[in-house]
Amino acid sequence: MAAPFNQIPLLSAGLALFRRDPDGPRYLLLRAFKYWDFPKGLLEPGEDPLAGARREVREETGIATLEFPFGEIFCETEVYGQGKVARYYLAETSEEKVELKPGPELKRPEHHEHRWLDYESARRLLVPRVQRILDWAQERLSS
Repeated sequence: MAAPFNQIPLLSAGLALFRRDPDGPRYLLLRAFKYWDFPKGLLEPGEDPLAGARREVREETGIATLEFPFGEIFCETEVYGQGKVARYYLAETSEEKVELKPGPELKRPEHHEHRWLDYESARRLLVPRVQRILDWAQERLSS
């Protein structure tokens, strides 16, 4: 669904977050109800998208050790929902522990489950819009 004419899409930002494993990269996915995604969220007013992506990951997972081995590259989804676009940066962490922390407004964790998954397992859980982001990340890690 496209955004209404002349409406600027609402931007959320997150990270296609991975950690290195002897068997290949493991991607962090979070589940809210039946929907799996990378950690992401809406930007605060005036917030830089990369800063917002880092903040969202820290708030949602407790992970703060982040590296950007490919620089500040990103990939965006097409417009979806009520005129939203999600921007994902590719980031690496050495942290494996994930804490699904209560959000400031919800007073409970926003997500119900997390998993560190290989590419094929992650792809099976994602909707096509987010599969495209995973494919983009995997291409960079495979080159």
